[in-house]
Amino acid sequence: MATNEIEPGQLFIGGQWREAADGARTEVLDPATGTVVTTVAEAGAADVDAAVRAARAAFGGGGWSGLSGRERGRVLRRVAELIRENAEELAALESLDVGKPITLCQAVDVTNAANDYEYFADLASSLHGATRDTPLNALAYTRREPLGVVAAITPFNFPLILAGSKLAPALAAGNTVVHKPADETPLSALYMARLLQRAGVPDGVVNVVTGAGPVAGEALLRHRGVDKIAFTGSTAVGRHAASVAGEALKPVTMELGGNAAHIVFEDADLEKAVGAIIKGFVFNTGQFCMGGPRLLVARPVYSTLLNILAEAVPGVPVGNPRQPETVVGPMAGEKHRRKVEEYVALARKEGGRIVCGGERLDLDGGYYYKPTVIADLPNDSRVVQEEIFGPVLTVQPFDSEEEAVALANSTPYGLASGVQTTNLARAHRIADRLQAGIVWVNDWAMLDPAVPFGGVKDSGFGREYGPEALAAYTRTKSVVVSLD
Repeated sequence: MATNEIEPGQLFIGGQWREAADGARTEVLDPATGTVVTTVAEAGAADVDAAVRAARAAFGGGGWSGLSGRERGRVLRRVAELIRENAEELAALESLDVGKPITLCQAVDVTNAANDYEYFADLASSLHGATRDTPLNALAYTRREPLGVVAAITPFNFPLILAGSKLAPALAAGNTVVHKPADETPLSALYMARLLQRAGVPDGVVNVVTGAGPVAGEALLRHRGVDKIAFTGSTAVGRHAASVAGEALKPVTMELGGNAAHIVFEDADLEKAVGAIIKGFVFNTGQFCMGGPRLLVARPVYSTLLNILAEAVPGVPVGNPRQPETVVGPMAGEKHRRKVEEYVALARKEGGRIVCGGERLDLDGGYYYKPTVIADLPNDSRVVQEEIFGPVLTVQPFDSEEEAVALANSTPYGLASGVQTTNLARAHRIADRLQAGIVWVNDWAMLDPAVPFGGVKDSGFGREYGPEALAAYTRTKSVVVSLD
């Protein structure tokens, strides 16, 4: 994709493209080569204030919130259509910006983004209240109303999907949005601003401010004109965002870090399980909060499964994300790769056995790291307990269901989990006991806009997707009319 196709690379505020108030710009790198592909405006507090004011003006007074759900749904359906019509450009842009394989971008990112807008377009007209039976001599009923201006703050790993998971329900409910994408991967957010405008989203309803988290993100979190914060990112930053929201008594949705356990019982179909295991930890180069980096294996099949992984994992195609055969691309940046290297070095120091991988891959100046499998680490190892956020899998044996559940629940996180078994009763029994917002059985990363996901414990709170997400962007008002 040519650089001139990425421009204007400016802030999108009130339906207009503009430079940052102080003229600041920041570079965007291609993770596959480490080279600069473009620059984008770097917003400051004044720019964030302008965006929030534009969103506020577009919300009330007969604005976006005054349209019927059916009318909003028509616009959102057009957004989905435009995403599909521009799928090739969006996929190329996401691959360039994030370093993810182009095939993955086409099959997962673009497809899911379109599905998000389509699903919530259908739900937009379902927002209605209900009459309530009461002994009062009155007619009592409820209304579902939008919250106002939503601050949507999204991370670097799935820019297109995670923006859609917030913008689509927020807009369907009648809110307006200020979107702050990750400073490393802002390009699809800017492209989507154009598509949203072409679809008929009125000026000011969606605003995009690119820039650094400590500056633009912090200004957005603390702005008094913001009515709700929808955040996806690390647990550490999420704690800060939630504390800021708490001071202002603003509702929040927090989808934070993860370190999911993938449990393989002795009765599992190992051939199918291996595919799910590999997908679970190399998907998006392991930069996936709902990835499965902790593999727990029943002892009777532990050695067998390790041998299978030792042969299979090195055969996973790693390379240029623009090549259709590539499964694992580069990491999003050098700091992310360096973090993975530090954890692998720690694993070696703690006696971990590197089954395969364990080193960077030098290719075209990009930020590549070989998919890595590590065995023989104790459960209290930091490599097991902490979120690595890279293509690294730790493998531990267990001897009983009780031990498997205890190991799975032993970290502070609780975003996702998985079970491999052919025993249906066991699948339900274990899923019931796992502390996770979503549990997959005999596969991994099965996601759909109709199925809510979100975390427990340090993985956050609130749900994205499903009717639950739409409800989270509304408040309930009760109306009681005396019949005396």
